[in-house]
Amino acid sequence: MAETLGSMIDKLSIKAIREFYIKKMMRSKKNLSKDQLKDKLEILKKQKKSLLVEIEQFIATSHQRKGIIRDEKLKLYNKPHLMNKIGKIDSVAQGIDALTKKNFELWQLEDEARREDVSLSHIGKTKKRIDAANQQRNDLMDKIDDLLEEKLQGEKR
Repeated sequence: MAETLGSMIDKLSIKAIREFYIKKMMRSKKNLSKDQLKDKLEILKKQKKSLLVEIEQFIATSHQRKGIIRDEKLKLYNKPHLMNKIGKIDSVAQGIDALTKKNFELWQLEDEARREDVSLSHIGKTKKRIDAANQQRNDLMDKIDDLLEEKLQGEKR
């Protein structure tokens, strides 16, 4: 699959969440050594910088209509009752904000599913919530791509 704005924004928001948690771990006395965390943070900063350049290039290319704006997903595991539950998103910026929040929610749900002090039933219920949130994440990436395409078509006229 070619990268789209939605998929790159998804990656960027996940990197921002990772940065948040690495910095939180650096303030904590447990977990990895501070040197290991600093190394991970430096790698992450380089990845973020590269991704930001890629996003800017994508926008410039899309504006010139030389790049792929949307890419149809061919996922076979979608559950129709979970699809299109993202609410009203009217702008690319709203989509980016909603996607960032959804990724943060997913991160927290995944942490909840990894707990060892809860029942398997609790983990199963959490996994179902992860499925729904992940579908919303995918719908938000698609919505960002749709809104960018609409915006560019409006400017073309």
